[in-house]
Amino acid sequence: MTSSTNQLNELGFYTLPGAPKSPRDLLKEVADAEALGLGSCFISERFNIKEAVTLSGAVGAVSTNLGIATAATNHNTRHPLVTASYATTMHRLTGGRFTLGIGRGIGPIYRAYGLPAVTTAQMEDFASVMRRLFRGEVILGHDGPIGKYPVLALDPSFDENIPLGITAFGPQTLALAGRAFDCVVLHTFFTDETTKRCVETVKRAAEEAGRDPASVRVWSCFATIGDHIPEDVRLKKTVGRLATYLQAYGDLMVTTNRWDADVLARFRDDGFVKGFRGALDNTATTAELEHVATLIPAEWLAPAATGSAEQCVRAIRAQFDLGVDGVILHGASPADLAPIVAEYRRDRNHSAFTRLAANPGL
Repeated sequence: MTSSTNQLNELGFYTLPGAPKSPRDLLKEVADAEALGLGSCFISERFNIKEAVTLSGAVGAVSTNLGIATAATNHNTRHPLVTASYATTMHRLTGGRFTLGIGRGIGPIYRAYGLPAVTTAQMEDFASVMRRLFRGEVILGHDGPIGKYPVLALDPSFDENIPLGITAFGPQTLALAGRAFDCVVLHTFFTDETTKRCVETVKRAAEEAGRDPASVRVWSCFATIGDHIPEDVRLKKTVGRLATYLQAYGDLMVTTNRWDADVLARFRDDGFVKGFRGALDNTATTAELEHVATLIPAEWLAPAATGSAEQCVRAIRAQFDLGVDGVILHGASPADLAPIVAEYRRDRNHSAFTRLAANPGL
């Protein structure tokens, strides 16, 4: 295992990328990540075998150095006391390596499941309540955007410093991250211009709220798919993944990146795409993804680390030039990332990252 002094706290990974067949896959991923010296493990949540509380507990139990963050769960799928208890349990289980990260969620999925839409005001209220509970406060008669609660309390002896994170797309959520959260995770396939704009929005909001902008860590979520990975898998993790985003929230992707909306309309009107049921990156065949690739402009896929290990590392380093504080090497397991991380270490600027903790929110 790599010692904590050689840990790359500016780099993270998502456990269980794609559609894993078993959550037990994370056990090897965590061991591989610690051997490589990756800084943080991020956990996304799905309503299948990727329930975030269980997964984060497993990562905490089998790791020693890794920072751990949910990126993201949703504040309205559990009672606030359940979520706060979960966060404090993880905090103490891991010796302070945990960040509780939330997100807005996907509107169409929420509507289908009968869940109310998440608002910016709710997420800000939630963050305030969590911080008060972590400090041991007893909250009486809370009546705010997250709801009405006669009593909210954990333990009056608590005084826990548990970072809060948020995943963000639009300017309202980015500004919220700057004024009320400790870290923010951006989305995959953001253009350089979008990433830079997002960083500026977060840092400016932090400053306007009287916070140190440097105290809010901005994480780029950067697809990292080297050419040592088989070609059919690369197709799934690039074309398939972006196509799935376009299926789920294409308008938001196009608006955020200032892409051509006519291209999205043609993608949606394609006979195969229109008739496809499910996520393209989960079940589409290689031949089908090759067809989908003809519908997506190369420049939409360009914000990613692809090619040789050297080319991937150059792309990763360029993300830091845009102002981000960390890069999540997205879409690949630690085993897939091994040659890229080895190349990254060759001439890493150690002094640039000494201020960063393994915990992705500190």
